[in-house]
Amino acid sequence: MPLQAFQEHRSRPAIRPHQILSAEERLALTKSSDLAGFWLVAQTWSLIFLLLGLAASYPGVLTSLLVLVLLPGRQLGLAVLMHEAGHGSLFATSAWNRWVGQWLCALPTLGDLPSYASGHLEHHRKAGTHDDPDLANYAAYPISRKSFRRKVFRDLTGQTGFKLLMSLYRGGAGNMNRAQGQGRGLLAKQILVQGALFATLYALGWGWTWLLWFATFMTTYMLVIRLRQIAEHGAVPNLYDLDPRENTRTVEAPLWQRFLLAPHGVNYHLEHHFMAAVPCYRLLDLRRLLRSRGYFHGMPAASGYGSVLKSVLQEPPSVTS
Repeated sequence: MPLQAFQEHRSRPAIRPHQILSAEERLALTKSSDLAGFWLVAQTWSLIFLLLGLAASYPGVLTSLLVLVLLPGRQLGLAVLMHEAGHGSLFATSAWNRWVGQWLCALPTLGDLPSYASGHLEHHRKAGTHDDPDLANYAAYPISRKSFRRKVFRDLTGQTGFKLLMSLYRGGAGNMNRAQGQGRGLLAKQILVQGALFATLYALGWGWTWLLWFATFMTTYMLVIRLRQIAEHGAVPNLYDLDPRENTRTVEAPLWQRFLLAPHGVNYHLEHHFMAAVPCYRLLDLRRLLRSRGYFHGMPAASGYGSVLKSVLQEPPSVTS
């Protein structure tokens, strides 16, 4: 049921879910599943242990570099599942969202589900306005390649990660993933979970690989988070328009890019902002429905993260005498 209004100029008001999807479709799309939630959590942790086990079995520079490249996406996978739990959509059972989302998803990546959820829901309420609490992460884009290289250097040399650790130690809040809460009680929980992870790896005879886990978190994971953030909202058509088609971007990336940078459907960010109650494992279904109804007509498409970088990086105009 395509609506003629979708073909109009972008100054049109934002389309609401009930205007394009039937009640039955909305109910099916927003249905959460405990089985699907546990599968995603188990899958993510299995890949984490597979990578660390590979490094333990074949220690060396090449396997360590492989972990530094592949593990950040799995750490981001945990953060994405924390995000889903924060929306109450990872599991059908609320208690599982709270417990698994905190102890198996948020705390291992030095996050905190309750504080993340409250801040992130504020981002959804104020996206497209100057009051969006996440604006600092992407409002400056597009930026020059030189500026971007400096940011990448800070990420890969651990400077960004060290800044995060100092914020946690001081009991502060607000990082690139905006997933910390206040107080030393949270820090104690985060240290406890890191200790449990080390103890598990040590029991397997892989204790030293915790250093790989932590080194990845401090370096390449910080870069992956940055890329995710700028892909979602950096240099979009109009950051200060309430229509998610204007202030948010979906990246239709090949499988290998999604594995590295966009686990669990996090690349479908426009769809998520259109209807935040849809679990990550149903976002592709939502995208297909919206496309069939003409929702994306006339909108620019991002085909891969390379094209996103081209749009968010620009050289300053040359000065002629």
